[in-house]
Amino acid sequence: MSAIFGEVLTLGQAKGPDVPLKVVGDEHYARYETLSGYTVLHDAELGLFCYARLVAGALRSTGIPLTQAAPAGLQRHIQESFDVRELKATARRLRRSASTGGRLEAEVVRTFGPNQGLLAGRVLASGPVKGLTILVNFQDVTTTVTRADVEEMLNGANYTRNGNICSAREYFRRVSSGKLDYTNVVVGPYTLSRNRQFYVNNLLIEEALQLAVAAGLDLKQFDSRDEDIIDALNVLYAGPTQYIESLWPHNSSIDLQFGSMRTDLYLLTSLGRTPAELSIGTFCHENGHLLCRFPDMYDYGKRDGDTVVSAGIGSYCLMGSGNHLDFGRSPSPVCGYLRDLVGWCDNEVDLSTAGQHQARHGDYNTVMKYRTTKPNEYFIVENRSKMGLDRALPASGLAVYHCDILGSNELQQGTAAQHFQCALLQADGHRHLELGTNTGDGADLFGETQGVALSGDSVPHSREWDGRDSGLSISDVGSPGEHISLTVGQAVTPQIVTGQAQPMMAIPDDAVTGVSVPIRIAASGTVSRVKVGIDVQHPFIGDLNVVLTSPTGRREVLHAQLGGPADNLVATYDSASPGMLTNLLGQPMKGDWILNVSDRARDDVGTLRSWRIELWSEPVAVARPQ
Repeated sequence: MSAIFGEVLTLGQAKGPDVPLKVVGDEHYARYETLSGYTVLHDAELGLFCYARLVAGALRSTGIPLTQAAPAGLQRHIQESFDVRELKATARRLRRSASTGGRLEAEVVRTFGPNQGLLAGRVLASGPVKGLTILVNFQDVTTTVTRADVEEMLNGANYTRNGNICSAREYFRRVSSGKLDYTNVVVGPYTLSRNRQFYVNNLLIEEALQLAVAAGLDLKQFDSRDEDIIDALNVLYAGPTQYIESLWPHNSSIDLQFGSMRTDLYLLTSLGRTPAELSIGTFCHENGHLLCRFPDMYDYGKRDGDTVVSAGIGSYCLMGSGNHLDFGRSPSPVCGYLRDLVGWCDNEVDLSTAGQHQARHGDYNTVMKYRTTKPNEYFIVENRSKMGLDRALPASGLAVYHCDILGSNELQQGTAAQHFQCALLQADGHRHLELGTNTGDGADLFGETQGVALSGDSVPHSREWDGRDSGLSISDVGSPGEHISLTVGQAVTPQIVTGQAQPMMAIPDDAVTGVSVPIRIAASGTVSRVKVGIDVQHPFIGDLNVVLTSPTGRREVLHAQLGGPADNLVATYDSASPGMLTNLLGQPMKGDWILNVSDRARDDVGTLRSWRIELWSEPVAVARPQ
């Protein structure tokens, strides 16, 4: 399935020009608005999109086409009641069932997978798989896209046309680490018997396949498992994508028999008007259903007993809304959760033992997993920096997913009974994906973080869905890039200790030895940050040299006879500032920290009035009890 989340699309009219409309929904139910926010319907009698009004919770056409002004008093953004939407969606599914051989395709429209997280049915996620792609024109709508154009988009080794990141074959090869080699035989284009508007309410799949077989196509070549089933059937129609009824891009099942061969799952989507409109996103998303039985990882707002629309995993997976990134030219990778379910990850990094790790970008053969006390619930950590297949993501950094194969991305409540199948823990804690605010933003992933980034007490937290502390803690996250470093364990919040001295000691004039004043730190730990403040009374600070020495004898010059004739040296030095006090990081905290102030010139004298020190310890990673 391919949901739309408010994109502006060009839709055809039977008796008028194409019109741009904002679309929200899927092939079972969708809402259409003008760019100014008026809800519209396609009036079948007029063959035009018309302004809609609300009658008893249902939309009705006003009969006024969009070429005219909106009726006076008409409200913007009107929506049908939930009951009406459900009735229409059910009716649409029944019509689809009648046209596809009686299958209700119930498993396809769910957001959780009944088959250990995947949808029921044949999984074709490994080995060579040859798909059949049929190109069709309508009587009244054709395209300049050629079979060679589509063959290149689906099978090309170095396909980057129109800004696409790669071909569909290369996409699946990358995300499966070479396990799935999915190629397509492209045939056509054939011309269907009717105008495009006819196929809005009449599925064109059977007619397209009949035309291909009549042209002499041998269907047996598309049966990689020798089961007399066409492994992958894709039909691409001419013109822009029509997000309406039976022409809405979708994946479903159809029961057709051609000799010994029968059909199973199919994809229907568009070719576009010209080769410049070709993109791989929707094709890859729908074939994720068709081949791998991936469930949709987003919310339709009307399945699994929930009526609230959320964004699910959003742009961070091909099976969320990630197929739309960069207008479909840079679809998001299949997330680590689904790659693991389908068997594409040979290597598992166990995060239950405390320690330091490196998350490597694009290592699709590896899953970094933290298991909870429940076999169906766990966490996955993944590097999602903006590069490679992630180049169009809204954020860059470390992704942490809370996974439960028994969950549903329809259920955004975050409770023990109602929660996502795969939830991205958004680093800013705002839960915009659950609230449906957006499909992703720049604060969703964990960027460079000193200290604890995620724990049972943080926001967001790493507790299990029932509220139990999972024990997962992630700290000291490195900056986004090819490798992101992180420390995993039950981390202790960084300890901060302070010390202060007020010696009011005279500083000898023109004496290298100066005065030394210690501050004793009793706490143990390793320094991750140090902050020093000094207060020296002196009429010519250019005479002064100030040095801080750690308990191990490591020295750092704070002030080296700078400032000329300025009065008094009152300053703060912080290792959080780039290039400052770095020599003292990683030192033991415990012991005497000594500040030395010396006057290196004659005539002017001064006083060390006070100094203070603040030390942060690195969080200590502790393995959870086994």
